[in-house]
Amino acid sequence: MKFSDIPYHDDVKQRLRDMVNGARIPHALMLEGPAGAGKMMLARALAQYIHCENRSAAGDSCGSCPACRQHEAFSHIDTFWSFPVIKKGKSGLSDDWLSSFFDFMRDNPFMDMTKWQASLDNINAQPTIYVEEAAELARKLSFTARQSRYKVAILWLPERLQQAAANKLLKIIEEPSDDTIFVLVSNNSKAVLPTIFSRTQRIRVNRYTDEQIASLPQLAAVDDASVIARLAQGNANTALELMSVSKMRRKFMDLFIELMRKAYQRKIVLLRQWSTDVADMGREGMMQFYDYCSRMIRENFIANIANDSLLCMTADEAAFASRFAPFVNERNVMEMFDMFSKARNDIAANGNGKIIAFDIAIKAILLLKR
Repeated sequence: MKFSDIPYHDDVKQRLRDMVNGARIPHALMLEGPAGAGKMMLARALAQYIHCENRSAAGDSCGSCPACRQHEAFSHIDTFWSFPVIKKGKSGLSDDWLSSFFDFMRDNPFMDMTKWQASLDNINAQPTIYVEEAAELARKLSFTARQSRYKVAILWLPERLQQAAANKLLKIIEEPSDDTIFVLVSNNSKAVLPTIFSRTQRIRVNRYTDEQIASLPQLAAVDDASVIARLAQGNANTALELMSVSKMRRKFMDLFIELMRKAYQRKIVLLRQWSTDVADMGREGMMQFYDYCSRMIRENFIANIANDSLLCMTADEAAFASRFAPFVNERNVMEMFDMFSKARNDIAANGNGKIIAFDIAIKAILLLKR
């Protein structure tokens, strides 16, 4: 990962370059900021820049020396990775998941924690950095750097350190060897053990602006990129998730409009067929659809109170809202929110999709008359 591969954050990149070029690299650095801001990419680029054997005059790693090629393949011998995992049997080591983690970083450079948790095949478990991981990292770092001047340990989400793990890690952060650099990447630095937090030099990585999100290469061909950017609130992971949903946005919008029109007309038989159509989307599709419905209720309520500056809809959605918004008011808006939220939770808990959808249809008939 080169600095030039990372969108924006030019100020942070320059600070990191200056640290390396001026031989002023802190022994423990924390990149802190909101999720989806590209912090792990910056950590990866920093490690590669430190190890690069032929840095460019423009202030970037060359991308072609042996060290850079090893970083590209996640095989650099002086780079170590620690991250939250679930236990395999009695083992709670990052090494048990290393191959999966590298694949995850390739596919999700903005590091979506929800997707990492899903890849661990246990959505109910809470990924953690265990005490044995801290002990193993200390063992690895006890050896002298083999190929480079520095060993670099990249620790993703130190806020997920077990207390005992944090205490063990604290000892090696307090008294590191001269050839060891820690790079901590945190989404919530306030939750990091204060004694560790106080021993790091922090660099704030701010959220992306809406304009920056909209101009990400992944969103370049998306028609409603500006809408996605506003909804994402600076989180690139959210934007990419919304982008994938946007491919179904037209279908979601048609189903939402169909629900509201048929519920208003009290066409029970047609609503039964609507319930079947919704259930046919499968569990993930239904959850995304109910999220979409919740957003549309919010947007229509805002449109109803005539605060257009807060609206975030496509042209087609706004055209429907111009007629539908008066039906979403203070007498029913909260119950509509609760209706779709409960439906989503029930689907996530493996509820019967057709029954849940038909229950929504019946409730909508009553709520639209308020």
